[in-house]
Amino acid sequence: MQHLSIVPFSSGCGALIDNLQLATCTDTEVDLLRQASSEFGVLFFRNQVLPPHEHLRFGRRFGNVVVNKFFQHLTEYPEIAEVRKEKQQETNIGGGWHTDHSYDDIPAMGSILVARQVPSRGGATHFANLYAAYDDLSDGLKKVLHSLTAIHSNDHLYGESGYYAKTDLANQLQGQDSVSEATHPVVIVHPRSGRKALYVNPAHTIGITGWSQEESRALLNYLYEHAAQSKYTCQFNWETDSVALWDNRCTWHFAQNDYHGEARLMHRLTIEGTRLVGV
Repeated sequence: MQHLSIVPFSSGCGALIDNLQLATCTDTEVDLLRQASSEFGVLFFRNQVLPPHEHLRFGRRFGNVVVNKFFQHLTEYPEIAEVRKEKQQETNIGGGWHTDHSYDDIPAMGSILVARQVPSRGGATHFANLYAAYDDLSDGLKKVLHSLTAIHSNDHLYGESGYYAKTDLANQLQGQDSVSEATHPVVIVHPRSGRKALYVNPAHTIGITGWSQEESRALLNYLYEHAAQSKYTCQFNWETDSVALWDNRCTWHFAQNDYHGEARLMHRLTIEGTRLVGV
């Protein structure tokens, strides 16, 4: 096996792996990728030969694939969701900081995104390191957060009266009657790395359990502003056939919507996780 080159992508988060083809990697290399993703949060790859059947085969090596209830899927491979924005559309999917599937009782472990069509400029994806954001909080605030749980929902986004229903993506999405809500610890212990990470996100977290809306919003907004600082984040500029593999339990991400008049198409797999455990 060739030595796996894992180079930190930025001081904030992520790692770049430039000497591996995902379609042909060995079981040992998959184990190294699993370990590296839990350490760095997100792994980036360029120039991958990963057609849909290989994308699906690679994803299954990490665990069961979770079918997204809201996105359109490939006809031949319904496990692969399309994250699509057409030339004439103004709204994009995932345009704010979020963690995939935090609204599920058992949230997603990871996501694997493949760039199929990218605009000539713009369309980058930003990632944030929620390990580092947690580590830099004061001991006093950490102690408070350890005792809290938060409510995560998708109704305000994907529901019949949600955000996307009022946009030019309304006809592209589905499952408006399949919205869900879940409660998770505000700070989790990552099941692989054993490190603590913040587990709230601006898109899906709607409140702290037992707190008023005003109290919840004050705390959550502080945590969101803290975690979004540039020292915890990185920006990945896509090229066709680039791939990002990230761990949803220790990262946020958002897709920049700055390429109006051009199309962008990504294929996404979501990998099943396990129930989250607090401190």
